[in-house]
Amino acid sequence: MKKSFPLFLMQLAMIVMGYSNASANVLSYTKTANAVIFKLDKGVMQINIRRADIIEVKYTILNSFPSQASLVVNNSWQQKAPFTVSDLKGEVIISTSRLKVIVNKTTHAITYTDLLGHVITSEYQQNKAMTPASIAGINTYNCESQFNSPGNEALFGLGCHPEDTLSINYKGRNQSMAIKYMTGAIPVLLSTKGYGLLWDNYSASQFFGAEGGNTRFKYVSESGKMVDYYFFYGPDFDHIIDLYRTATGKAPMFPKWSFGLFQSQDRYKSEAEILTVADNYRKNHIPVDAIVQDWYYWDPLPIGSHIMTPARYPHPKQMVDQLHKDNIHAMISIWPLFGKNTNNYDAMKSNGFLTDITWDNVVTHTFDSYYDAHNPLARKLYWEQARDSLIARYGWDAWWVDQCEPDNGTLLDERRKSNFSVGKGIDYFNTYSLEHSKGLYQGWRKDIPGKRAFFLIRQAFAGQQRNATTLWSSDITCTFKAFKSQVPQGINACASGIPYWTSDIGGYHLNWNAPNWSRPENRELFTRWFQFGAFCTMFRIHGKGERALFSNNWDDKTKAILLDYDKLRYRLLPYIYSLAGKTTLDNYTMMRSLAFDFKDDPQVYNIPDQYMFGPAFLVNPVTEQLYTGKNAAKGKTTRDVYLPAATKWYNFWNGEVLAGGKHIDADAPIDKMPLYIKAGSIIPMGTADIEYATEKPNAPIELRVYPGANGTFKIYEDANDGYDYEKGQYATFTLNWADKTSTLTISATNGRFNGMLKKHTFKIVKVNGLHGAGIAVTGKADKVVEYDGKAMSIKL
Repeated sequence: MKKSFPLFLMQLAMIVMGYSNASANVLSYTKTANAVIFKLDKGVMQINIRRADIIEVKYTILNSFPSQASLVVNNSWQQKAPFTVSDLKGEVIISTSRLKVIVNKTTHAITYTDLLGHVITSEYQQNKAMTPASIAGINTYNCESQFNSPGNEALFGLGCHPEDTLSINYKGRNQSMAIKYMTGAIPVLLSTKGYGLLWDNYSASQFFGAEGGNTRFKYVSESGKMVDYYFFYGPDFDHIIDLYRTATGKAPMFPKWSFGLFQSQDRYKSEAEILTVADNYRKNHIPVDAIVQDWYYWDPLPIGSHIMTPARYPHPKQMVDQLHKDNIHAMISIWPLFGKNTNNYDAMKSNGFLTDITWDNVVTHTFDSYYDAHNPLARKLYWEQARDSLIARYGWDAWWVDQCEPDNGTLLDERRKSNFSVGKGIDYFNTYSLEHSKGLYQGWRKDIPGKRAFFLIRQAFAGQQRNATTLWSSDITCTFKAFKSQVPQGINACASGIPYWTSDIGGYHLNWNAPNWSRPENRELFTRWFQFGAFCTMFRIHGKGERALFSNNWDDKTKAILLDYDKLRYRLLPYIYSLAGKTTLDNYTMMRSLAFDFKDDPQVYNIPDQYMFGPAFLVNPVTEQLYTGKNAAKGKTTRDVYLPAATKWYNFWNGEVLAGGKHIDADAPIDKMPLYIKAGSIIPMGTADIEYATEKPNAPIELRVYPGANGTFKIYEDANDGYDYEKGQYATFTLNWADKTSTLTISATNGRFNGMLKKHTFKIVKVNGLHGAGIAVTGKADKVVEYDGKAMSIKL
């Protein structure tokens, strides 16, 4: 049999190759309670009606569909969606309350339309295909789906690719979708035509965005037993993301402190060093909420020992307790790797929980082993080891999840050939971080009561938002080129349904060394990156070389600028935390591609370095080196900014009002990142005098109202930590601005929670020129009101 199999495979390949790219006719179909199953002359297709606006399409040339449960989609779809099926000449039409799914009987190609018959998107006539392939000596099938793509379509998402310097728009370009070191993959695509796609395949894949002379795109996964994708109908991006998270899980709330500043470095080498950093922040009155212990605190013991070397960390619990006394939280890096000759390694090995995937350790030059994160028993043991040795033992507040591709360098075929508990590595190439974070989150929820989970993770896959993960963009360089690449990567990562993303502010390394941060060009780089970081979902300094805000690497001018943006971030916490609540409750996206809010303005489709931060801020990072290096002599002090159409915009810094629908040369002095506020916005801003996120909860809140359009904003509040919000213990109230009557109304408070304030003091500012502009608290508010939870109306 072994000798005859390759011949049989060749014969099968010849047969299938003849029709793998050809059309398959519909012979018959059967309607069930939630699906329509089509018998084709070449395979089987099943269309599952998951909701009126969520359609799952499965296709195989095998006799039946594989029976394994999805790792990505965790919705069991208990509630059935009503639909009808009609058979017309040449077509089978499936109708829901929101759309029509039209199957061509000759080609089995699917066209999606709205109820009026307007085409949303359609599969190419040679649409779904399975082609025999041999990869790394493994016999499998390439799985492909292909869609028509009109010339005015723009495409976003597909995850974070840290070194990708191409356009933000995937229309007309290709993208590798194989998770490895410095390359991510989230198989979610959003279209300006009003739909989204999720490919439920875990093998290394490739997106081709310029097929047929840029009239089509296709997604090809290297291994699988079926084509399986989900179609989401918006038409707006927010609803598409809502549907995606309906299918794959909500993002839980992070603690409020995690929206403040993280101070990290590669690396702090002792408990004394960490406490000194904390002390310097506090004695200099610089806002910060977390300090991070990076890797090799275990040295000279092997990785995976989970032991903080006593010579350098004699009192780990006292260290963490002291940070807590200083109102600073503590995060620690723990890797999914095990070096030999440790108890943890031996326990993993004796249970058969280690894989044959290894990392060539750059420090010890040993080959250390990855555990099998796809095995639930291995995940459980991994969690218990880390819990008992570090997390619960010392009271750490957050976990830095590094090296979880898994990273075995260029030996990708070894990952394909590896055996996980669920199957071959080739079929689970992209899901290691998903399953690894699943075990961490489940363990944390079970064993760490009263403290919300927060995992900073180097890779993410579809569905991972439900595991309390923030994606960071890996080991990027300390260069303007790398900085420029981060902006579109953050935008597209969030457009892929992962709501929380960050980068190493300043970059991680310069030729694997620390830059000289005292050099003017590096100060400019860090300043610009820090300004951008203040408007990312997570605000985090990390990398090689001292770059804390109190560092003597910064001159007085740089320190002042950095402190201004740090304080601005903290002033915006009422705004940011409310958006975090909206992210969890309503599946919102905080860091927003311009197509979320301006989908009908084609001018925004190819702008890689502008985005909305919530509903109010148009953020325009300055990624060009203007004031140092070769460009300094050119005298350029501006950056091009496009102000989207259909609204007016306020310059955040001086209150100037500008019309939308045009490009401007925005002033960009070193202390200013161009920020514009959409007319009609309401921005709640806290006090300027806090040093951590939950300090002074009774302080007045400044409500800045930007007239020129009606507007609304919902305030969200809870206990700032813990999971009582899942039991309904949180409160919201809505601010509404009626522009014509110049009236702000505040709704009655809905909900309660323990520790809830009985009243708020609101200082209301109607922005006008310099009145209400910039970072500082506005000197004289237009109205000051005491809000006790009852509805009120304020005329300005």
